[in-house]
Amino acid sequence: MTIIPRSRFSATNQTRRIGRSICFKKGTRMRIALGTALLTLALSTSAHAGVLSVCVEGSPEIFNPQLSSSGTTSNVLANIYDNLVSVKANSSDIEPALAESWTISDDGRTYTFRLRKGVKWQSNDQFTPTRDFNADDVVFTFDRMLKLDHPYAKISNGTYITFNTKLADNLEAVAKIDDHTVAFTLKEPLAPFIGIMAHQSLAITSAEYADGLMKAGSPETFDRIPIGTGPFALQAYQQDAVVRLMPFKETWGAAIGDKSRTPMVDAVVMAISADAPVRLQRALAGECQIALYPNLADRAQIENSDTLELMQTPVASTGFIDFNFRDEKFQDKRVRTALAEAINVPALVETVYNGMGIATGALIPPVLWGHDSELQPHPYDPEKAKARLKEAGYPDGFSTEIWAVPVYRPYMPNGRRAAEMIQADWAKIGVKAEVVSFEWGEYIQRARAGEAPVAMFGGIYDFPDPSQIPNNYFICDSAGKPSPSNVGAWCDSEFISLMNEAGLIEDKEKRIELYKKAQARFHEEAPAVILGGADTLTAVSKTVHGFQPAIFGTSRYSGVTVD
Repeated sequence: MTIIPRSRFSATNQTRRIGRSICFKKGTRMRIALGTALLTLALSTSAHAGVLSVCVEGSPEIFNPQLSSSGTTSNVLANIYDNLVSVKANSSDIEPALAESWTISDDGRTYTFRLRKGVKWQSNDQFTPTRDFNADDVVFTFDRMLKLDHPYAKISNGTYITFNTKLADNLEAVAKIDDHTVAFTLKEPLAPFIGIMAHQSLAITSAEYADGLMKAGSPETFDRIPIGTGPFALQAYQQDAVVRLMPFKETWGAAIGDKSRTPMVDAVVMAISADAPVRLQRALAGECQIALYPNLADRAQIENSDTLELMQTPVASTGFIDFNFRDEKFQDKRVRTALAEAINVPALVETVYNGMGIATGALIPPVLWGHDSELQPHPYDPEKAKARLKEAGYPDGFSTEIWAVPVYRPYMPNGRRAAEMIQADWAKIGVKAEVVSFEWGEYIQRARAGEAPVAMFGGIYDFPDPSQIPNNYFICDSAGKPSPSNVGAWCDSEFISLMNEAGLIEDKEKRIELYKKAQARFHEEAPAVILGGADTLTAVSKTVHGFQPAIFGTSRYSGVTVD
């Protein structure tokens, strides 16, 4: 694809060119043939004041938010799509988005949203919208995930991670009242419902675009070439190299004069590099104005820079290693407990999180309400761990694999180092663990397929409710099927019952009591070992203005300007 100078056509026309620029691979990933021109542009934007360049850690899995729960994917899609509600930047408050307001029925089961009028959809060579956003889009978005016989239900394998873990068992129906009013009816009250609706995976998609692609016989395109209402539209993408976004001037944020939702630059270029030092060096060299997730150990270098500012954000996140219950030996609680007691968690946290982490045995992180400060890591005791393994029938230990997260995440800043420390600890009790990793998208796919004996995983809270990470990673549905992110396939009826009960009541103190009981059960059964989480660091050029790192979810690049 040739990058055409901006002077030759408008931003809108740039966006529309995407339909002629895309070719597809098998499966769910999209690739655009960019040549060297875009790659060069991605690393030379300092010469273009109207371009915001961001060094990011990984490629998006797919271009429909419903099919992913990855923060790396959300970093792109949160700028293309909108939700009915959102978490306010640098805050834990829920604010209106595509819905201007909402009401809740007396029985807590029906949420009625009044939708914003005049919201425009993006377009490309394959799609020109004939109408504005309305209730049909909301109904389509949720019916696709809710109804098994929906035409789009199984497109792109139909795995709706967030919806399946948070709403599938409780959402009864989504009904259009009129063009600008829609009602969600729940089977039972759900205390975190409004927060859940702010999750990026529940962003609203275009029913008209979907209908057109279905009639054309190419419904998979819906998940590969995004059409949203957000401040930016996708122009180009090369996997593991670069994403380029163009401003959508007709976005509703601009229409209502909300600067925080208005695109203020001519383009956003995301240069992809899994190597944190490379991202920082590019920022120091002026090749990108924002570098996500530099190494925690590099904070002094950023603070001492004449060109960069350090932003430290108290992100709620939890990292852990999962034991795979498909493996018979990990079904034995004695084995899991032995492996937990063989890890020197405080030493690991101190090293990997560079003094910024907190060693804990609690599933809910310390920065979020519901955290149980009394739950400490399993006590480090190699001799006791050896005795447990012997009792379980493994006097000489066994061999396994530890899968290491390949990219920097707030819940795991150095997956390889953490895995190597666990490997060394386990070797002391006779357990030989090979450290394994893959490219991030492949890592997620394989882990969710149950291939990892021991998988390093974790999550960032997208909304301010303690239920998110436990429900994402350690819950099974009413039929006993693990959620997609429950890579260890642990289905514990007591834990699930406590989590479900906490979701049914509004009383915060009672919910905290239930969450503490759930965390105690988790700690006792040891389906995973909590490793920690830390504040997020971001290196930002002093030429950048208006950027606000998100405390919950992912940051938007609307409202940002570059000198």
